Amino acid sequence: MIAAKLIDLIEIHSDQLVRDIARDLAANDRTRGFRAVPPADLERRLVEIVQHLGNWIGAPRAERVRAEFLEWGARRFDQKIPLSEIVYAIIIVKQHLRRFASDHGLIDISFPRVDDDYVLPMHLHALQEFNTTIGRFFDEALHYLASGYEGEARRQS
Repeated sequence: MIAAKLIDLIEIHSDQLVRDIARDLAANDRTRGFRAVPPADLERRLVEIVQHLGNWIGAPRAERVRAEFLEWGARRFDQKIPLSEIVYAIIIVKQHLRRFASDHGLIDISFPRVDDDYVLPMHLHALQEFNTTIGRFFDEALHYLASGYEGEARRQS
């Protein structure tokens, strides 16, 4: 399955992806609250997402995914980051992963690219499968993030 190979490729290149995502979260006007998050904390969370993406998207309702994102939501509440900014942070992560897939997966093998040495031949169906799978995973993650955020808000009130 080409989509699985693309996920492996994402995990292999996770360091650069994490740096790019963290930079976008710190610079984006819709995620201003993340500027107060210690960079090491933010990068550790992003590494957890990107480096384990293959394991997590296979079981987006697994207890490990649930616990990780519930904790992330509670922590962001403690850091006083608005929920809307957390939602947009997930959108940014998805955009980066989809951009990576688009940049490193060839839609048509008859038009080979040579500028990167880690480009995968990819059919449109595989790209669609990848986007659907990523979307499902982050929909579940977003639910857990919001639940963790709301749970912490209730606990502190």
